[in-house]
Amino acid sequence: MRILIVEDNEKLAESLRDILGRQRYETDVCLDGAEGYEMVMSGLYDGVILDVMLPGMDGVSLLAKARRLGCRTPVLMLTAKSATEDKVAGLESGADYYLTKPFDKDELTAALKAVLRRGGDLIPDVLTFGDIRLNQSTYCLERGEKTIRLGKREFEVMQILMAHKGAVVSKETLILKIWGNDGEAVDNNVEIYVSFLRKKLDFLKAETGIATARSLGYYLTKR
Repeated sequence: MRILIVEDNEKLAESLRDILGRQRYETDVCLDGAEGYEMVMSGLYDGVILDVMLPGMDGVSLLAKARRLGCRTPVLMLTAKSATEDKVAGLESGADYYLTKPFDKDELTAALKAVLRRGGDLIPDVLTFGDIRLNQSTYCLERGEKTIRLGKREFEVMQILMAHKGAVVSKETLILKIWGNDGEAVDNNVEIYVSFLRKKLDFLKAETGIATARSLGYYLTKR
């Protein structure tokens, strides 16, 4: 999952990136509210951690505008402003959770998981489709009693495909979700990891496969 951190304190933003990285989230950092708004509206992110006091556009205005235009991305608002009226303003602007600084890192990760669940994007630790299971805690792909561990990129590709439950996922979406806007990935990178996953599905003798929708992308199918 890819999380956007909109926070103008560079040191804090990097600390947040480290905390989320240990929880296996991919992250991008934005230091400006106006740019952050464009990134929030890109549809690239599964969740957002949003500061209130930002240059360019404050977090409350950013989120209120995004919500008015139909953005449903889960947002955790993280701010030093702890007065009741500030919390009310944040929640009324569309925040799913309001956490004040300083914060405990365990509370932060628990709050983020809660807002992602509420947004319908964080599914249980074990994802299922057809006759296979993806264990998000162990990075293992399973069928019956057989199991095989996936590499990081293999896991991320399979996680996205399983979350889409058989719907087509474009190569562009996979590249953006996994490598981000600044990544050096090209179509061939996706093809390589799909090939690896197909071999592992064959190893498991799975009836579930990864099908190609020509010129569109990939989807899970029950063979």
